[in-house]
Amino acid sequence: MGLLDILLGRTKPVAPDLDQLFALPSAAVTLEAAAGFTPTGDGAVCFATVEGAAFEQTYREVRALLDADAERKGPGVEIRQDEYGYSWLVSRRGPDQLPELVNDLHAVNSSLEASGFGPQLLCSLAVFAGEGGRKLALVYLYKRGSFYPFAPLPGGGERRDGALELEVKVMLASDLRIEPDLGRWFPVWGAPGL
Repeated sequence: MGLLDILLGRTKPVAPDLDQLFALPSAAVTLEAAAGFTPTGDGAVCFATVEGAAFEQTYREVRALLDADAERKGPGVEIRQDEYGYSWLVSRRGPDQLPELVNDLHAVNSSLEASGFGPQLLCSLAVFAGEGGRKLALVYLYKRGSFYPFAPLPGGGERRDGALELEVKVMLASDLRIEPDLGRWFPVWGAPGL
């Protein structure tokens, strides 16, 4: 940043820090103790849909890497496209395998980034379940290097539990780098596992 940037109030964008994902297991302990939400074993990486042979090769490599894990309790890795045109690389693990799920999410992000697809990466999420089937996702914003909670209300429709999201923000403030700009807490309707 130069002097002109400082005078005009421009800030340098936050660089992605994929190692922030490794804070999820400790945040999960806090989340369970404070709010009763436990990991479901579902997680996903969202990116702008990419076509072409280079992406197909990267996807095959990522899938081979993740499917080779003999410890996997879930059905494995798959790619899905949502109704908004975004792609999700989905990993499913057992509910007791959150550290392994985090490793999967980190590996997917790192592989896509190393193959030149970093600009297409949007977010990653891990899904948690609470009483009465309530769902909550901890969403990692790739381009911001921060997390935010997303809590869709049960019963269908595109409604979210803003009060719960703000409670979780306070609960996890010492465990995760929480996104301070609430305007960037984008809804991830139809995300895998939610």
